[in-house]
Amino acid sequence: MQKEMIIVLDFGGQYNQLIARRVRECNVYAEVHPYTLDLEKIKAMNPKGIIFTGGPNSVYDPASPVYDKEIFNIGVPILGICYGSQLMAHLLGGKVETAPVSEYGYTETTVDCSSLLFQDVEEKTITWMSHTDYIAEVPEGFVRSAYTEACSTAAMECPERKLYATQFHPEVMHTKEGQKMLRNFVYDVCGCKGDWEMGSFVEETIKSIREKVGDGKVLCALSGGVDSSVAAVLLSKAIGKQLTCVFVDHGLLRKNEGDEVEAVFGPEGPYELNFIRVNAQQRYYDKLKGVTEPEAKRKIIGEEFIRVFEEEAKKIGSVDFLVQGTIYPDVIESGLGKSAVIKSHHNVGGLPDVVDFKEIIEPLRMLFKDEVRKAGLELGIPEYLVYRQPFPGPGLGIRIIGEVTEEKVRIVQDADYIYREEIAKAGLDKGLGQYFAGLTNMRSVGVMGDFRTYDYAVALRAVNTSDFMTAECAEIPYEVLFKVTTRIINEVKGVNRVMYDLTSKPPGTIEFE
Repeated sequence: MQKEMIIVLDFGGQYNQLIARRVRECNVYAEVHPYTLDLEKIKAMNPKGIIFTGGPNSVYDPASPVYDKEIFNIGVPILGICYGSQLMAHLLGGKVETAPVSEYGYTETTVDCSSLLFQDVEEKTITWMSHTDYIAEVPEGFVRSAYTEACSTAAMECPERKLYATQFHPEVMHTKEGQKMLRNFVYDVCGCKGDWEMGSFVEETIKSIREKVGDGKVLCALSGGVDSSVAAVLLSKAIGKQLTCVFVDHGLLRKNEGDEVEAVFGPEGPYELNFIRVNAQQRYYDKLKGVTEPEAKRKIIGEEFIRVFEEEAKKIGSVDFLVQGTIYPDVIESGLGKSAVIKSHHNVGGLPDVVDFKEIIEPLRMLFKDEVRKAGLELGIPEYLVYRQPFPGPGLGIRIIGEVTEEKVRIVQDADYIYREEIAKAGLDKGLGQYFAGLTNMRSVGVMGDFRTYDYAVALRAVNTSDFMTAECAEIPYEVLFKVTTRIINEVKGVNRVMYDLTSKPPGTIEFE
């Protein structure tokens, strides 16, 4: 799709997707691939550079991921990060050992500012370390280009071969000048010019959709969230009335959301497309009855999505393509190559083996959330839609712990509505990455008036994030939390306790299930 590309080879690191995203922030396209990707395939992809990710293993463990050392001889610049740096050293004849002192967290690091990698970086800078092993001896032809008090080789390089390595993680925000280092690598080492722009992506995607679809009919899975909305508008711009958007009101939406989606994409909205609203609430409640396991709920909801689309397709005649708003974090978290599955996504892992369409179109499959929003603005979608709060495909089904019932849905809808309303009143809505109310499966004794109650506990969640791959708990002012708590307990029947979730991602996810 783009002439310039950086390949991120994943060795099991938790920050693999962050590396790709940071490279894209430099206007250079990057893709994450498993370390099992064949060398010949890498050559065929003609990357401008390759980045080895970190990983939890030791290079001396026989079970650890490894790569053909011939990769260092193909003339493509390589940056090794953490485990990737140790692997580079190990494969090229250096020595990796267990460090006498492990390093974790913020670390003062001294860098060689004459290195291309550290141009315009402060000689003493702050980096993020997370390692037990270290490079004790650099390979022949390499020089040390950074060090810390505990680590003599915080970075190494062989400029003649365009091979670079950092023990620290430049991709995380904790590394003060990490983005500058990555930019130096892709521009000064790899020679990239930076041709990854949303304007060109939108233009190329619309063109490719027209070519692929021809005169075919397309059915779009429209949820009303940012991802599916941008996908729908892309298709509308490309093929107009050949597109039919099916909006499934599965009874797991936020309060009043069904009507809001119809107002935007329905007959009275500004977009050229066919719009069908399917009220399938009871169908979903019946399917989910008695189901408590999170993955099982996701699979059921995903499967039902497809079944509904098949039924609607039959009603409108022959349909050639199905469109979904799958984005890159969905793909990665559902398991990339041999990477672990964090959680399945209804639009990735929940698809049945047999689908009654020629092909599934996922125009946003390689975009991160912030890139989706940029694409939305390029398409002229109003900002209030583009920056709408993210909402998962399985909806409130994964914001309700345990069995999903109509009563529980009502509780979490009402609680969430109050929470979002008070957050907006306090002027905090635009400064938060994501916030919502969820329903726990905990019931506890309470006293309301002169009566004993035995009701549910609602959990409030708010996080700050730029990439939705990592997130930190947001500090909501106590007075706002107090007001939200008071209103929920007073106004939402069936709730007598409100809690605030302080968990970051990782170890948690942004959603509850």
